[in-house]
Amino acid sequence: MKLTEYISVLFGGTLFGFGLAYSGAAVPEVVLSFLTLKDFGLMFVIGGGLLVTALVYNLVPKLMKQSLFGHPFSVKDHSVVIRRTIVGASIFGVGWGLSGLCPGTSFAAVGMGNLPVLYGIAGMFAGALVYGLYRS
Repeated sequence: MKLTEYISVLFGGTLFGFGLAYSGAAVPEVVLSFLTLKDFGLMFVIGGGLLVTALVYNLVPKLMKQSLFGHPFSVKDHSVVIRRTIVGASIFGVGWGLSGLCPGTSFAAVGMGNLPVLYGIAGMFAGALVYGLYRS
């Protein structure tokens, strides 16, 4: 990767983190309130993200032959759902529902000064380590 690519990734991640913080998605209590159907504000955040992603994912490859950095676009076959995907998504959903944390919002929450979230991040890394050991 070139320096300009690293800078663009850093900029995009920072912008994403600010968006999560501004919307309240990085506050576990707000997420849990959404998941218990008491506050639907995050529905607009999630819906907006899905809309932008769907538009960009479907339109940009048709308008451009390659990315701004010269990499070709590739489309993976997502029609195959395997058992590992279902199990992983279920574990992610249960963890998100119990803690109000997902990887992206967790790091944004730490950036906001919510340091107890580090326990949740440690749990995510421990789960990834256990999975890696199990798979190997």
